[in-house]
Amino acid sequence: MPDSGGDSVIGRVVRLLSAFDRNSRSLPLTTLANRADLPLTTTHRLVNELVKHGLLERAPNKEISIGLRLWEISARGSHTMTLREAALPFMEDLQTILRQHVSLAVLDAGSVLFLERLASPDSTLDAGRMAERYPLHGCSTGLVLLAFSSPEYQAKVLSGPLDKLTDRTVTDPVLLRRILAEVRQQRFFYAAGFGIERWSGIAVPIMGEHGAVIAALTVVYARGEENVLTAVPAMQTVATSIARAIAATPVARDGNRSS
Repeated sequence: MPDSGGDSVIGRVVRLLSAFDRNSRSLPLTTLANRADLPLTTTHRLVNELVKHGLLERAPNKEISIGLRLWEISARGSHTMTLREAALPFMEDLQTILRQHVSLAVLDAGSVLFLERLASPDSTLDAGRMAERYPLHGCSTGLVLLAFSSPEYQAKVLSGPLDKLTDRTVTDPVLLRRILAEVRQQRFFYAAGFGIERWSGIAVPIMGEHGAVIAALTVVYARGEENVLTAVPAMQTVATSIARAIAATPVARDGNRSS
C-alpha cells in the first residue's frame, strides 16, 4: 500500500537498498534514512523487517549493511549468473592472450551493467568493478549493445539527454546513428577516450539465438597502446565460444536457463 507520499512498500525498500554503494557499504540508520529520503520512523520499521529476513544486517555498532541473504536469492535466481559462469573461463583465456582488462556487460534499464571484470596485472589502468553502470553512448560496450537493440529503443536513448563525459564523447544523435550502423556491419567497436580520457575500449557482441545480442565482451587498453587488429579476431572467437556455451546450458522446466 502506498504511503502518504505515494510510494509503495516495495518502492521504499528499493530506495533503502539503493542507498548503499561501494563507498558506503554500511550506514547508520539516520544516514540511511537521509540517503533514501524516508522518514526515520519508516526507515527504522523497514530495516527491522529486512534484518529479520536477512536482506539487511545490523552490526554491533548498529550500522546497517546489505545482507548475505539478498545476494543468495539474487545469485540463485538470476539468469545473469548463468551468463557469467559460461563466459568466465573464456574471458580468462582472452585475458591470458591479450594481457589486458576484460569485461562482460549487458544492457539493463537504459545503461550498461557490468557483470564481470577481470583485472590484468600488466595494466596501469583501474580495472573498474562488477555491478557498475555506465551510459550507453559513453563507451564501446554500450554502443555495441545499443547497436543491436530495437530501433524504438535506440530512438529513445538518442533523444537524450546525452552527457559529454570527455572531449571525445559523441553526443550528436546523427553521428551516433552512423556509429551504430557501422557496429552492426563490422560487429565490433573501438572507442578511444569516449568515457574516460586514459582508456580505449574494444567491444564485440555475444550473439544469442535468432541473432539477438545477449551481452558484450570488452577489452580495455591504456589509450594509445591498443592493437585493434590483434584484439578483435581473438575477441570475436571468444564471443562465439561463450554463445555456444550458453546455448549448451541445460534449460529449466520453466523455460529459463538454469545455472
